[in-house]
Amino acid sequence: MKPNNNTIKLNYGQGCLDLLAGEEAKVVLPQELPPAGSGEVERSLDQAVGRRLEDFAGARSASILVSDITRPAPSHLMLPPLVKRIRELGIRSLFVVFALGTHRRMTVAEEEYLLKDCICLPHVQHDSKGCVPLGWTERGTPVEVLEAVASSDLIVATGNIEYHYYAGFSGGAKAILPGVSSEPSVVRNHELMRDPAATTGNLKSPVRLDMEDAARIADLDFILNTVLNSQKEIVLSTAGDFIKAHRVGAAAVDRMYRRYVEPAEIVVSCAGGRPKDLNLFQAQKALDNAKNAALPGGTIILLAECCEGLGHPAFERWACEASSAEDCWERFGREYEFGGHKAAFLARESMEHHLILVSSMPRDKVEMCFMNPAKTLDEALAMAKARQGKDARMLVMPYGNLTLAVGKRASAHGSWP
Repeated sequence: MKPNNNTIKLNYGQGCLDLLAGEEAKVVLPQELPPAGSGEVERSLDQAVGRRLEDFAGARSASILVSDITRPAPSHLMLPPLVKRIRELGIRSLFVVFALGTHRRMTVAEEEYLLKDCICLPHVQHDSKGCVPLGWTERGTPVEVLEAVASSDLIVATGNIEYHYYAGFSGGAKAILPGVSSEPSVVRNHELMRDPAATTGNLKSPVRLDMEDAARIADLDFILNTVLNSQKEIVLSTAGDFIKAHRVGAAAVDRMYRRYVEPAEIVVSCAGGRPKDLNLFQAQKALDNAKNAALPGGTIILLAECCEGLGHPAFERWACEASSAEDCWERFGREYEFGGHKAAFLARESMEHHLILVSSMPRDKVEMCFMNPAKTLDEALAMAKARQGKDARMLVMPYGNLTLAVGKRASAHGSWP
């Protein structure tokens, strides 16, 4: 983190906003790793953690789980070396499964975009109605997995590891749950996000632990996961046991994006521009990442164009039906509905901080979501300074969608790190 007295470019929609920051502002930047070489995926397979693909010689069938179009995982780079090695084991019955979870089905063009030269591989999309029961997790989640996957001798999950706001991190066991699980399985697992420990960057999140319990019951054999930088370049590939290899990748994410800060009165968090700020459902992640950077009662300014509005019908319905932020949060304690959780999370945050949204959304929609609307960044800054005082300190997070701010105590002299 460094002082700043220059103009900061902040991505917004398809363009950017300029923030002229003075001495009172500190910029919170990631410390990204350089892109790895072209042989990084091969290296990770050679140096697999905990398990090797060679351990599964003799298997007759294999399913490879890959991410859908909403995720940045570079499946087209992971599949060629992975498939080659699986076939070298003598496995001829092999197919790819798009781990959709509860997301919509993809188009043929989207399949081709993700697989590229691997499109010739046999592939199917997850069907949540085609699952078979395998047992129950310790937390009471039914483990119901796509039958074609459950019946495979070898199950390999690919994916990308980044921060996740209630599962701690993406990647690893998430390819099984929610990836190829039934809707009742996903709903029960997601209900655990109401636990206070279900937070960004927490490997002990009950949501993640439940996912890993389900993956164990489903016999997830092997993972191949990547870690990307902000330019979507592979900085690390990790392979092997679905927990041990995942933790290697999670450590790399922390190294790049976990930033320790002294909380300030004003925090400006940028959602990253399109596609990250297409709607408030997606952009909320940048607010969640910034919440620990703001002092109690402080102001958080979220920059997100939100040209598609809220982005989820249940999100909008819960926000509309709430008589107050407290009412919305109390409802979340009584019942769970996917989409409604976004309204509840914003409600909770508005009870702790003053929230300002710079967006293209109508004023009434912003206020319905427990936030204060501003049409421009200058207007938002004026509102924040009027509330917090002209001498208020400011933190600016240009990569709020990626960077996780973690608050730390001020030094004995109150200096900034």
